[in-house]
Amino acid sequence: MSMKFSQLAETLIGSEIVKLGADIKEKIRGGEHIYNFTIGDFDPSIFPIPDGLKTAIIEAYQQNFTNYPSAEGNLDLRESISSFLEKNAGVKYGVDEILVASGGRPLIYTLYRAICDPGDEVVYAVPSWNNNHYTHFVGATHVTIETTPETNFMLTAEQIAPYISSATLLALCSPLNPTGTVFNTEELKKICDMVVAENAKRGADRKKLYVMYDQMYWMLTFDGIKHVDPVTLVPEMRNYTIFVDAISKVFAATGVRVGWSTGPKAVLAKMKAILSHVGAWAPMAEQKATAKFLLQQTEIDQYLASFKTKVYARLKGIYEGFQQLKAEGFAVDAIAPQAAIYLTLQFNLAGKTTADGKLLAKQSDVTGYLLDKAKLAIVPFSAFGASADSNWYRLSIGTCKLEEIPAMIEQLRKALIELK
Repeated sequence: MSMKFSQLAETLIGSEIVKLGADIKEKIRGGEHIYNFTIGDFDPSIFPIPDGLKTAIIEAYQQNFTNYPSAEGNLDLRESISSFLEKNAGVKYGVDEILVASGGRPLIYTLYRAICDPGDEVVYAVPSWNNNHYTHFVGATHVTIETTPETNFMLTAEQIAPYISSATLLALCSPLNPTGTVFNTEELKKICDMVVAENAKRGADRKKLYVMYDQMYWMLTFDGIKHVDPVTLVPEMRNYTIFVDAISKVFAATGVRVGWSTGPKAVLAKMKAILSHVGAWAPMAEQKATAKFLLQQTEIDQYLASFKTKVYARLKGIYEGFQQLKAEGFAVDAIAPQAAIYLTLQFNLAGKTTADGKLLAKQSDVTGYLLDKAKLAIVPFSAFGASADSNWYRLSIGTCKLEEIPAMIEQLRKALIELK
């Protein structure tokens, strides 16, 4: 029976990563050992949350913190977030400039809803995580800029400049999901100066140009790389920047669901109003626990020292494996790890033929071959909005066992040797 639904429901594109996951699960059910590096999540047996956070969550439930939290987030949590950011990021936001929700997703959704009307232009990079879907949610106009390895897949001021005068929202992310690369100070400052100058031109009859700055991975940088943000670089950007942040990635707490935005009061008030109808609040007990944990700076420092070491060891191990394969003459490459839990990989294999005579005509054929023959499951950049023929991929180490890396590289080497 034919059934009609809303235009949004009829036109919404499902998660490309979830689709890929279905094939992976089928192979695993069939008994295959798959190196599944597709999901931006953590295996808790490898990367558990901090003990202090876990204990505080249990205690909060034992103390019966099971009722509704405040719509904007509990005061004690917002006070802790304010203190945490001032101490660790060097930025000061008051409790009335902080909005709490159940992770980053509802904050991004309400931000898009608060700022964008149908037809408004949203500028974002491809590849990037989910900006295409959120832009579609609000009926806005997609202004996509395909980035390149020459800039580590980060947007530049020069690329943004042609669209700045007509844009309503500029969606930025650093460290970037899916690439694990970061903005450098010079380029981000150029972008911020351009946003400030543009907003100075706009009269009272026009919306300001706002910047969403997704910095979910900002504490996970490596090898001396420093995180940079718009407000620290250009203080005037405080009026136009809405940050999205959470405990999800920096404390391996993806399922705990506590996130926050900081930004202009007026914008957060509108986001809060929308959020109050959606009801995507962080649970009361988790809020109480997070409020307590974020003040434990010594434990935070100790946890991060261990956590970052484990993450970087996996990223570097796989990167070095790919550099060895490249040195052996195989058509692969990787960008040196900079941040987050992701490694950017290249497989320039389209046009090659498999041992049984099958032509890898398209990049999707390459993706399938890597899964079938190398048992390697990774996400093509096309799943993040890049062109279908992009030969770059995201590898997430959240479920990676360090001791399996040599075997994974050897399995890949054998699959590459078979191609002609």
